[in-house]
Amino acid sequence: MKRTHHCSELRPAHAGQTVILEGWVHSRRDLGGLLFIDLRDREGRTQTVFDPADIPADLVARAARLHSESVIRVSGLVRPRPTGTDNAKIPTGQVEVMVRELTILNEAAVLPFPVDDPELANKVNEELRLQYRYLDLRRPEMMRNLRTRSKVAIATRSYMDEQGFLEVETPTLFKSTPEGAREFLVPNRRDPGTFYALPQSPQQFKQILMVSGVERYFQLARCYRDEDLRADRQPEFTQVDIEMSFIDREDIYALIEGLLKVVWRTALGREIPTPFKRISFQEALNRWGIDKPDTRFGMELVDLSEDFRGSKFGVFGNAVANGGHVKAINAKGLAGATQGQLETMTEYAKSFGAKGLAFIKVEGGEWKSPIVKFFNEAEKAALISKLAIEEGDLILFAADQWLNACEILGKIRLYCAEVLKTQGKLVIPTDRFDFLWVVDFPLLSYDKEMNRWYSSHHPFTAPVAEDIPLLTTDPKKVRGQHYDIVVNGVELGGGSIRIHQPDVQKTIFEDVLAIPAEETQSRFGYMLEAFKYGAPPHGGIALGFDRLCAILCGTTSIRDVIAFPKTAKGVDLMTQSPANVSARQLKELHLEVKAAKKDA
Repeated sequence: MKRTHHCSELRPAHAGQTVILEGWVHSRRDLGGLLFIDLRDREGRTQTVFDPADIPADLVARAARLHSESVIRVSGLVRPRPTGTDNAKIPTGQVEVMVRELTILNEAAVLPFPVDDPELANKVNEELRLQYRYLDLRRPEMMRNLRTRSKVAIATRSYMDEQGFLEVETPTLFKSTPEGAREFLVPNRRDPGTFYALPQSPQQFKQILMVSGVERYFQLARCYRDEDLRADRQPEFTQVDIEMSFIDREDIYALIEGLLKVVWRTALGREIPTPFKRISFQEALNRWGIDKPDTRFGMELVDLSEDFRGSKFGVFGNAVANGGHVKAINAKGLAGATQGQLETMTEYAKSFGAKGLAFIKVEGGEWKSPIVKFFNEAEKAALISKLAIEEGDLILFAADQWLNACEILGKIRLYCAEVLKTQGKLVIPTDRFDFLWVVDFPLLSYDKEMNRWYSSHHPFTAPVAEDIPLLTTDPKKVRGQHYDIVVNGVELGGGSIRIHQPDVQKTIFEDVLAIPAEETQSRFGYMLEAFKYGAPPHGGIALGFDRLCAILCGTTSIRDVIAFPKTAKGVDLMTQSPANVSARQLKELHLEVKAAKKDA
């Protein structure tokens, strides 16, 4: 006996046919001796009926003892469901199978949590779901996510092939390049004291492929970062990695917009308009306080620096006098914010180095705030005009250097949006996708503690051509040919046009980033050497494949679109990984585990 149909295939046209189905017992109902079992496989569900009037009593009794998720095979006759019993929620809801034979392929034990009820399953502790991931993945919602991920991967490969790209696999045992996130190290048994590193990205390999003449490369690349985890982070993740030769930024924009059109059409049946809007890094920070803005709602930042220049309110006046900015947002309808909510916002401000958070509550026709008494009439008028202040509003301020002032209010803006959404005062459409490119990032950022410049993106990013002379005279003004693709406040990916001239790359390493010549040679010598032999102009981008799939599946956690994810502590609860290894293994690797020192 072999399966003749899957469990989402039968329709009224199959009535009268004898069929064989295989799958899991999704649910069981006993109605006065008549037993109904919903049978589920990867494709869907079919209702089967065990009628004691038609089959032996022992067959019904065996079926009645089955636990949910037992694996069975049934053979029976398809018939239309009796009038009034159709189930419009499933494709097979107009038919049922009258069982004649039952084979129990594997009986299931009592489940640690329900699989058949989506509401109950979603309330189960995530750690329990991850411990029994094989059960969690049986849920139709999770199977849908895996199916979507597979379709998107296939569509991506097909599109990239049509665009003339070669899929090339790059090594996952690389060398340590301690830039950015912490790396995972792999000890080398053959040469004690040396280590491989798992790559944070295939960046250097894909640039070498351009030097090799591949011209158009892509890969669904596995990458690794040993960093603290969040809902959108995992220690191992997948990215759509792309590099192209003889192109400029416009070519990248067109390629990725075309790819995302295909992906949205494949996964959601939606057409997305192109080209995407482009905004500069400076505009993004000025308006939304973040370089990955969610533009589906307003609450934009307003600059009040000129209005408070020379203000008697010292916090604002001094900030402007010292070259800083005064910025504000109007959280409309949030004047009733609780003390706890205000304290949370204040902590956000303090996390950026601010001493506190100035605010005004507009309630009962009054401006309630200890700072209002310092404002003159012109300053009050500017606030009313620029912030459109009304009854029930909450005005929040930041007075600091430009970047800090923007980022403080950017963080608070997102928090206020969540509070207002919870209160039903702000609707952020979940079926709307606001795509945009963020461009013109500064090539370099300054670390005050280390007293040195560092790459805003990575050291291979090319400066805008006309800014190259500023590298050694005024680094802060140098713009990078870096770009991020953002949708609904989520950074889907980022990339840049690369440096392909060895002299410019050497200048960045040694003169700007102050990496000693010996270290430059040790870490990047092979790249500089390769560039001597004819490196073409090139650039690329990497899209976070897990984040992309999470957006398409409507979930905020990438763990929901990864078959076997790890917890926020980097643990696989199903396999209990990471785990200890034997003393013999450690000896072979010339390693010794020492007890961690306790804090005094």
